This record gives sequence, C-alpha cells and structure tokens, in this order.
Amino acid sequence: MPDDIRDELPHALNVLWGRAKPKGRGRTPALSLERIVAAAVALADEEGLAALSMARLAERLGCAPMSLYRHVAGKDDLQLFMLDAVPGPPPEFDTAPADWRGSLTRWAVQLFGVYLRHPWIVQLVNSPPMDPGQLAWLDAALRALGGTQLDQRARFSVVMLVLHYVRGAAQLLTSMTAEPEETADRAYAALLTELADPGRFPALARAVEAGVFAPQPGAGPDDDFRAGLDYLLDGVGVAVERAARA
Repeated sequence: MPDDIRDELPHALNVLWGRAKPKGRGRTPALSLERIVAAAVALADEEGLAALSMARLAERLGCAPMSLYRHVAGKDDLQLFMLDAVPGPPPEFDTAPADWRGSLTRWAVQLFGVYLRHPWIVQLVNSPPMDPGQLAWLDAALRALGGTQLDQRARFSVVMLVLHYVRGAAQLLTSMTAEPEETADRAYAALLTELADPGRFPALARAVEAGVFAPQPGAGPDDDFRAGLDYLLDGVGVAVERAARA
C-alpha cells in the first residue's frame, strides 16, 4: 500500500491490514485490544449503539477511560474494529460453485442473522467496506456467482442488490419496538386499518384487508425475508440465463 494512501486511512484500518502496530503493543497491561472490542460489542448488543461511549466501556471493563486510549485512538477507531470483528468468517464457496442460487441464498441468510444478532451494525455501515472482515464477505458473495456467465460488473451489481435487500430487511425488523414481534405486528396492522383510507390508498387498503400486515400463525421471524429473497433471486436468475445464452 503506498504511503500516501496509508496516511489517509484511519489508524484502525492500518492496524487491521497489518500496516501499523496496534496501540499498546509491547506492553503487558490487563487490557488488550481484543478484550476491549469484545466488551464494546457486548455493550452495543445489550444497550444499543447510543449507549457505547469510552466512559461506559471503561466502567464495564473496570478501568480508567484513559487506559482504553492506550489501545484505541478513540470511538471512531473502536467502531471500525467492531465492524471488522463482528461478522466472523463468511460461508466458504469454491471459485465457481455449481449452485449459484443456493450459495448466494446461504450468504444472504447468514448475513441477515449477523445483522439481527448485532442490530447496531446497520447504523455504522454507511461507507464502502475497507476492513478485511467486511471485504471477506464481499469476496464470498462474488465467488458465489463465479459459476455464472455474468461479467464482473454484473456480478458486483447483483451482490449490491442482495446486500441492500439484506440490510434493509434487517433494519426494518430491528427498528421495530421492543415488544414481542406478534404484538408489534398486530399493533401496526390495527394502525394501518385505521389510517389506510381506500379512497386515498386503494392498493394499501386492499393489502391491509387481505391480512398482509397481520401476524401469520406458525410463521418464523425470517419468513418474509426469505420470501422476498426468493423473488429477488428469481429476477437474478433471468439475468444469469440470459448471460448463459449470449
């Protein structure tokens, strides 16, 4: 990596790429970067991203806030370390899997699970990924399409389409109230029944009347997500078949 590019990157990214030494290296304090990041993830999972501060994190770790700065430059760097660590390794694919649809479905479902377990992620992913953790997931998704005849730009477009769908679905689901999902669904359905005037919102009123927004008996929390993903991949399949005939 050229020095001018390295100088423009946050320190955390240079650490993650092995281009810089982590703070605290060579010391033997009770704290470690790994322990700090794990505690920050746990705090964000339990109380939300708004609760994450260096002071709260120090309290959880039983140390002085200044001790944290021996390992991380600040909250922005901490969040980069969190984003890199939380997703874990992506699913493994060959460079050209025979079942592109099954592979991409597996990728999307696993990423959806990551977002549901750590809902604060969708608040932080507001820029292109540059850390090795997120780029590993991007690489895996591109490899899932390696057996198709789609060109590289088309593969990237498909991955972005699926990624935005996964993020949007997760953000919608995790932004709902803390009430049980069925209770929240019933409350929303009742509200729309009152507000969706057929004269003003005819299509929406028909959807409400058909029970689209009411909880479905026996339905799992990701059933709607999987159904939407199937519709999306049906469209991708048309493009894959067209590329194969070209």
